[in-house]
Amino acid sequence: MRSTESSGVGAVGFDQRGTSPGFFGSLSPLTYAVAAAAIVGATLFVVSDAIRTFDDLTERQALLSRLDAVQPPLSSRFVAAAFEPLAVDTDQTTAITGITPRGALAYGLAFLFIGFSARRRKVAPPAIVGHQDLLSTIPFGVACWTPEGRLIVCNEQYRARLNAETHDVRPGASYAASVRRFVQGGYMQLISEDESNRVLELHREDGSCLMIDERPLGEGGFVTLVTDVTESRRTDHLLSSIREEQRVLARRYHEEKLRAEAASRSKTSFLAHLSHDIRTPLNHILGFAELMRQETYGPLGDDRYADYVESIRTSGERLLSFFASTLELAELEGGRRALNPIPLNVDELLVSATQRYSAQAQRKGIALALGAPTDAIVIGDKFSLERMLSNLVDNAIRFTPRGGRVTVAAHAALDGVVLEITDDGIGMSPERLAAVSQPFAFGDASLTRDRDGAGLGLAIARAIADLSGGHLAIDSRPALGTTVAVSLPQAGAMAPKVSAAA
Repeated sequence: MRSTESSGVGAVGFDQRGTSPGFFGSLSPLTYAVAAAAIVGATLFVVSDAIRTFDDLTERQALLSRLDAVQPPLSSRFVAAAFEPLAVDTDQTTAITGITPRGALAYGLAFLFIGFSARRRKVAPPAIVGHQDLLSTIPFGVACWTPEGRLIVCNEQYRARLNAETHDVRPGASYAASVRRFVQGGYMQLISEDESNRVLELHREDGSCLMIDERPLGEGGFVTLVTDVTESRRTDHLLSSIREEQRVLARRYHEEKLRAEAASRSKTSFLAHLSHDIRTPLNHILGFAELMRQETYGPLGDDRYADYVESIRTSGERLLSFFASTLELAELEGGRRALNPIPLNVDELLVSATQRYSAQAQRKGIALALGAPTDAIVIGDKFSLERMLSNLVDNAIRFTPRGGRVTVAAHAALDGVVLEITDDGIGMSPERLAAVSQPFAFGDASLTRDRDGAGLGLAIARAIADLSGGHLAIDSRPALGTTVAVSLPQAGAMAPKVSAAA
């Protein structure tokens, strides 16, 4: 804290020393006008005097010239000719000598007139501001106290912040008594304290919160600064509550994520063991059904037995395919499928998938078309990518009615290859599309009349695409058809070698 002397505060405000405008800056505009007029008048006088003097000199020289024309005696002409240049120089010197003192006198009178007419600029005296007027300009509550804790002066903000009574803000009021009345129904909390100030928080009964900052004055007194921080504290509490809720939610999310991952691992392990354990006896059933169908050890007798055996074989094969798909999905999701990535020609993959399902498409009356070649090369596991394409083409054929069209195509770019399987079948709504994207989801039997399979085709294809470093996306519209696009990274460095080998 600085003292009054060092801060430069006096009875009339801050000291103006060092900021005076000087003598010329303090003259009035009228003084400047009078000075300009006097100097201009003196200058005009000097110029006029000089012109008049030189005119007189010129007339005199002309008169001498006329006298020479009268033809005086020889002696007189000789004397005149001898002294004529001297007379001319003497006249010019006399003229200049006469002009100088008269000009000096004119300028002297001008400056003397300026001196008599000089007036100082009227400067308004500094306004004397009282303590009450000064404190009223401060936007927060301020109160000054004596070393004994008696009120000196306070502003209206102080009264309003504390809802103070008249006797609490009267000069001479006790600080301790005022604090006791202010704290009634609430509590006072010390925030910080050191040699220069002390900060308190007053929590009142109505829920408001005031910050009281006490700072020392020069002669042992102190000043109290009161600020309403109710909204700030409420905001802080709200932010603290939000942060705490976020921490709780994050912890719960982490716990639920761990549970979900554990459940997924358990599900995958269960499906893997179940599929493996069921496939062994199921293969026995299929083997015995095939022996009975072939009548290897003699006829069965009744013809109906042949139909029963065929049903057993067909159902067993379908069930075996279901468990094989389940086991494959479990291996893919569990990361237990060992992939063998090698350079593969995309066109060859598409041709192989088209040839594999051309007969099935012909039986159903569907046109299976192949897109233009791309000569693109990808790095991937051949068996897995063939499996992925087979699932997608099989789904497109099964969900496309007779007379429809299925197109298998590829589009190459600089950063990858997109495989597209497009059909103009029944399509799906967004809700149905979200459902079939999950494992063990079936199409609508009322529309397709076909529920062969385990509903794992898309799930397996998506898992293979992810493991191959790609992404699978589906776009479908009811009655318009479905497009499944699989993006795979392209092997630019391996392309020349594979193309040359091919």
